[in-house]
Amino acid sequence: MAGTLEGKVDRARAEKGDIRMYTLEIEHVTKRYGHEVVVDDLCFSVQPGRVTGFLGPNGAGKSTTMKILLDLASADAGRATIGGTRYRELHEPARTLGVVLEPNAFHPGRSGRNHLRILGDCIGIAPPRVAESLDMVGLADAADRHVGAYSLGMRQRLGIAAALLGDPPVLVLDEPGNGLDPQGIRWLRDLLRARAAAGGTVFVSSHLLSEVEHLADEVVVINHGRLVATGALSTLRKAGVSVHTPAPVPLTRILVDAGATVRAASEGRLVVRGLPITEIGDRACAAGIALHELAPEAGSLEELFLDWTEDDKPGDAPANVQDLPKESPREVVPL
Repeated sequence: MAGTLEGKVDRARAEKGDIRMYTLEIEHVTKRYGHEVVVDDLCFSVQPGRVTGFLGPNGAGKSTTMKILLDLASADAGRATIGGTRYRELHEPARTLGVVLEPNAFHPGRSGRNHLRILGDCIGIAPPRVAESLDMVGLADAADRHVGAYSLGMRQRLGIAAALLGDPPVLVLDEPGNGLDPQGIRWLRDLLRARAAAGGTVFVSSHLLSEVEHLADEVVVINHGRLVATGALSTLRKAGVSVHTPAPVPLTRILVDAGATVRAASEGRLVVRGLPITEIGDRACAAGIALHELAPEAGSLEELFLDWTEDDKPGDAPANVQDLPKESPREVVPL
């Protein structure tokens, strides 16, 4: 498989120290279009050696944030950097950062091979790398066909080939899985995880939550242009408490007043986020409310995403797993 070969090559380079590592920093970025605030004082970082999923509802500000990172849009405040440097100031941007933002950024009358050759000429890439990139994404047999005859999945693969052309240590990909069949999704996952395992920085926006759950090490979730959750996915998934009680309504009121997020999962069962499990028990006891179950809850990414974004309003405090006290693994993320 192409992804497996790519992983072997990249791991060998990483062991020799050939890959420079880059952290992406979004620092207090704000962007307005007219009177509408699209990105609102947004702060987060994307670390090398990890696949970071970038999540949010439609219109949350994900694409705008990526465009600001790539200097395709100007922030009204704050800064976005790649390894401490703005994109426009990178010495060799195409060899530092590979990008997929638009699925149809091709001339339909050109072949896939010629599309990559033109890009390669612009950034000083030797022709053999064009053939390598086409083979890496599984388009070697279709390389001389017109792009206009490609399926959506094939165009996605060509976009990824273009992003890989300069063999960059950083990948910024907006919805790269759109149009891919299950085999293509698996191939993309293997490719991106291999790049991260080699020390690369992989930042992926996606609406495919089930795939992000398999792919991402970290997630950054925004809504209304603001950060609502960030951290290791494995920790975030455990940051909930299952509560079964014969008095769900009064207990919900008490816990919400204490700052928790509460979701009714079934009759008499609540999923609580934002309070330690011990505090939930103490508050129920103080109110004289019986508890039939009180246990850690591992939610799916879809459940977490709905909790984070369904009722979120601008100004709500973000959840950050790094705020969890080290000595208390049962503490939940404050939402």
